[in-house]
Amino acid sequence: MAVELQILGRAVKAVQYRQHRALDSRLASIGSTLAQWDALRAIGRTPGSSARQLAAATFQSEQAFGTLAGRLVAQGLVDRRPGRGRRIEHHLTTEGERMLSAGHEIADSVLQECFQSLAEPERETLLGLLRRIEESQPETRAGAAAPQEPA
Repeated sequence: MAVELQILGRAVKAVQYRQHRALDSRLASIGSTLAQWDALRAIGRTPGSSARQLAAATFQSEQAFGTLAGRLVAQGLVDRRPGRGRRIEHHLTTEGERMLSAGHEIADSVLQECFQSLAEPERETLLGLLRRIEESQPETRAGAAAPQEPA
């Protein structure tokens, strides 16, 4: 019996939706949202990155990322600095690093719960299958690059 692709796509989306809701809910306990923490994570991985690079890494438009980065700057979590030419570089502040670290602990807990029903070999298989699907898809935005770890 063939798997209905719409049902498969919806199942992937349902798992992602539950995971994101759980992350957002628990990140609220440290004063963050999933979008904010994901931006901090992207900046922490590649300090000095431009808004364009960070928007692609967080699956956002440049405009949406710019708005989010502005809020993070206002909260004292991110510092914007002039870079080469017209480039603006993004760096975490000490408070941003603290928020990122606290978020990592929460994310590890949520993701452990999310994937606890899968044995390690099943997790490896799932990751391999998802990466194979991702790699087979053409980019929808010029220059967009997917983050290296899911959230």
